[in-house]
Amino acid sequence: MLEIFEVGPCKSSYEMGFLIGCRFSNLIKSRLVNDLVLQTQLLPYAHSLNSQTLIASLSENNKRKYPKYWDELRGTADGSGVPHLHILLLNFRKEILPFVSDTGMNPEHVETIDDCSDVLVVDVSMAVAAHNEDATWALVGHTYLIRATLENGHCFTAYTYAGELPSCAFGFNSEGQAFTLNSVPPSQVEIEAGSIARNFISRDLLEATSINDALHRIRSAGASVGHCYNLIDIKTRKILNVELASRNRYSVVEIGASPFFHANMYLHLQVQQVQVHDENSIRRQERAALLPKTSKADILSLLGDENDQKYPIYMSGSTLHTLCTAMIDLDRQTLSIFEGNPGKTQASLVLSMSTKHVTGKTATSRSDPSRVNIGFWDMTPHKQQQQSRQRE
Repeated sequence: MLEIFEVGPCKSSYEMGFLIGCRFSNLIKSRLVNDLVLQTQLLPYAHSLNSQTLIASLSENNKRKYPKYWDELRGTADGSGVPHLHILLLNFRKEILPFVSDTGMNPEHVETIDDCSDVLVVDVSMAVAAHNEDATWALVGHTYLIRATLENGHCFTAYTYAGELPSCAFGFNSEGQAFTLNSVPPSQVEIEAGSIARNFISRDLLEATSINDALHRIRSAGASVGHCYNLIDIKTRKILNVELASRNRYSVVEIGASPFFHANMYLHLQVQQVQVHDENSIRRQERAALLPKTSKADILSLLGDENDQKYPIYMSGSTLHTLCTAMIDLDRQTLSIFEGNPGKTQASLVLSMSTKHVTGKTATSRSDPSRVNIGFWDMTPHKQQQQSRQRE
């Protein structure tokens, strides 16, 4: 069962990060040891003379723009008892890896950008955002849910990679705002070296007060590398697909009745992409186009599709692995998490996204909850909801 850690309100961002680091110290240390991308690419690069300017620029720019999140990250490092540099490298990995040579590397040790698939639809019968969270094998067993209450009463829930800011994957907050993310591969000439890291941008999205506010936070960030954001507003029943590139370039598509599938390539923003990585996304796009998407059950089955042996939508290989599948139902105001093929299994966790009766909570940990009934944090494992939740 995915572990859930409830934290806050805290006196400072550093304290919140420190508590998270303390709670998941063993998990963070385990990831650092087993993350071959960190061990064989990021750390050697960080200890080379070539890296100093880039890492210093990333640190300075992100600290200046997001001082609270920088303190949160420092707290996570101190609380977990690991070097600050290691935590920084995890959170800057997408901004650093394009500048790291992989010549002569074992292919299993080379970071891949081909991760995550989404199906989005808003019509009269359903409004859902369904997401496969794909990552390298090193992340298997190294994730957790953070459910935070901030000093101002704002609350968020975020699926979090060990040692990273919440969240480079998906999350939602007490303002009815949610998001899922897709990596996209711009070529090196499209990268603004040393600018704002995507982990800091997505952490900032957890504090958005509306979908327009979320869009503003993305557009004004000054991103170093590109990214794809699926913005969700359960209050207005709206989903936006936002493709972002450096130098404040972006494109927005509002999702409607025609199901929209997004893998890991730009679809509507004109950006020079890394051609060698296109095949994985193209094959997933082509396969998704062939499959039905008229119901929630269809969408879950699509995200569980393993028909393409080389580039399946649902990944279970030795390099890329689907960590979980998330389905956000805007009408039911729920987030369902599937730990296993979503076309073959039931949700292991169903979280309420209701914005009613928000209640603060002090730091605690729940690894196997049966029921949490504290307003916004209302949560029920799927087995208790099988009578009320049916796949349409």
